[in-house]
Amino acid sequence: MGTNKVSVVLAHGAWADGSSWSKVIGPLKAEGMDVVAAPLPLTSLQDDLAALERTLQRIDGPVVLVGHAYAGAVVASTDNDKVRALVYIAGLAPDEGETVADVFYRAEPHPQAPKLAPGDDGIIWFPNDAFAAAFAPNASSEELDVLAAVQRPIAVACISTPVGQPLWKSRPSWFLVAEQDRMIAVETQQFMADRMKAQVRSHPVDHTPSVTAPGVVRDIILEAVHNVAAD
Repeated sequence: MGTNKVSVVLAHGAWADGSSWSKVIGPLKAEGMDVVAAPLPLTSLQDDLAALERTLQRIDGPVVLVGHAYAGAVVASTDNDKVRALVYIAGLAPDEGETVADVFYRAEPHPQAPKLAPGDDGIIWFPNDAFAAAFAPNASSEELDVLAAVQRPIAVACISTPVGQPLWKSRPSWFLVAEQDRMIAVETQQFMADRMKAQVRSHPVDHTPSVTAPGVVRDIILEAVHNVAAD
């Protein structure tokens, strides 16, 4: 069976927006798929889930749902029947009762990871110089400029809310482990992927491979799509 009946929904993580998927969208559409980047407000886990649900409502047929980093918690919070598989791109996958912060801080941070703290408004901004140091060290200077310019800050409420039963317990999952990640410890990614019983694909990529290694991201998404299409 072809892949044209399976849609792909991409969910960005913290300090990013839908443009972070721009190098992945074209290659997926070239394979005949409908692709949508869900716009997450990053104001609370509930708000982000509501935004994702609005995106899913617009789509007919089966969906492969893809989450980068923080969005791993968002994509696993839906129970939408359209979602047939999950793909984690250096994702965070808290289990029931855990928060994003619980899994993010499970291991010691990388020496080049920035120290993050909210302002008085409960919002966490990412230091501009840390995009090159930790967020996307393999990106070009032009790409780093764009990442910093379009960053969307994240609210503490996103990472401090315990999740319910995650969808990865009832859907097949794929997990791209980013071996050069300076934001989410590699051992944490491997722990989560093993706990999920995900199909693991490990590559020497940084925290934001949708920008710096889009072919690797495309390939793991296509693997999930072909699996769904074959059912």
